[in-house]
Amino acid sequence: MEATAGEVGYRALLADSGAALLAALSGLEGALRRLHPPEIPALRETLRPAFARLAAARDALAAATPPAGLADLHRHWSHVVTLGGRALQAFLEPAPPEAAAPRILEAMRLHARAQEALYPLCLVFPPVSDWFLEPGARGRRVPPEPDPGAPGPDRERTGIQVAGDPDGRGGFHLYVPEGHAAERGWPLVVALHGGFGSGRDFLWTWLREARSRGFLLLAPSSRGSTWSLHGPDRDGPALRSMIDWIAERWRVDRGRILLTGLSDGATFALLAGLAAEAPYTALAPVSGVLHPASFASGNLDRAHGRRIYLVHGALDWMFPVALAREAARVLAGAGADLVYREIADLSHAYPREENARILEWFDPGLALP
Repeated sequence: MEATAGEVGYRALLADSGAALLAALSGLEGALRRLHPPEIPALRETLRPAFARLAAARDALAAATPPAGLADLHRHWSHVVTLGGRALQAFLEPAPPEAAAPRILEAMRLHARAQEALYPLCLVFPPVSDWFLEPGARGRRVPPEPDPGAPGPDRERTGIQVAGDPDGRGGFHLYVPEGHAAERGWPLVVALHGGFGSGRDFLWTWLREARSRGFLLLAPSSRGSTWSLHGPDRDGPALRSMIDWIAERWRVDRGRILLTGLSDGATFALLAGLAAEAPYTALAPVSGVLHPASFASGNLDRAHGRRIYLVHGALDWMFPVALAREAARVLAGAGADLVYREIADLSHAYPREENARILEWFDPGLALP
């Protein structure tokens, strides 16, 4: 049946708003990578055109009447576009000094929530599916999730899994590639958020790579506002329990478990990753420090021969780069199999482009075809 003029116009509206949304999310992702306090005003200016374009798309969607049968899709799509706009707005609006950091953190949270709401539409819109792939994997077919109505053990066992309260502490978000098959063991990447973050939001820092390359991705939430860096270790045993639980339900290759993290998550990755009976085969901390407890706990003895990929920014204002250089010196002196990556233009932010290097160092089999 030939489409009506209204249907054609609506499809064009979806295409235009989709292009605006993906450009806005990509622009904000780039700004968050380059986030350095003196550069924030210039970063805001680069994002203003994307925000204006997305706001116009949001208004056009609000004024549109969807064709019959597309009301639910229209509501969800409008919600995603609104979330994307709110993320950019939180970043763009100037704030007094005491509110500047919370405003940036809110932009990060909304950026993650927009991706969370957008991801289910991979099955509907090919450009959305491509956006959740690395550039080198775009255009290829990614296996869809199993039919929820189909019998069998794999029903509803792929995609994003949630354990615990999604907004609470101590649970986790897990991504299982849609092409997961139980016939082989799968690498597992455990990614730890920074202070005051959550696994729900940090998952999106690695999902594109997990979907493109095929590995299980665990993004836990710390039991407190940050990881157990002071006092009793509540998070280390919890992480081990999560890994055991996952390995009972999906086939995890115990010889390929990477522990990584950002900021406090990086500091804890080094602390927990070198602890006795730690299940991790490699560590990749980003923008963290070597915790003082490592000197008294025997961690440095256990660092001998351990594979560690240490990443830090030369512009880091929270943990000055001198701390990272000293950590690299100490770990290398302890006999670690160390790669130290100092990134000249990186502040205290996440270098998404480093994920590919980390993965191919961790397991050459995870390189893109």
